[in-house]
Amino acid sequence: MIGAILIGAAAGYFAGHILRGRGYGALGNIVLGVLGGVLGDLAFGALGLGPHNLIGDLISATVGSVVLVYFFGKKKHGGRDDD
Repeated sequence: MIGAILIGAAAGYFAGHILRGRGYGALGNIVLGVLGGVLGDLAFGALGLGPHNLIGDLISATVGSVVLVYFFGKKKHGGRDDD
């Protein structure tokens, strides 16, 4: 449980940096990272690509976090793209 939270927190941090300016700040991105870790595990598992080690967990959590931070960021900014 603690490991999953730490991986999700790291993934949220990475997602915030990958999507510069689209997140909810450090704490918000970490929370979305934990949720993104669950999303990433479900998505990769459904594709038969479930993670089998720490790096795989971090990659799937980061992908899930990027998706969540992106979509929640779009909602936060009214759906417009602020590039």
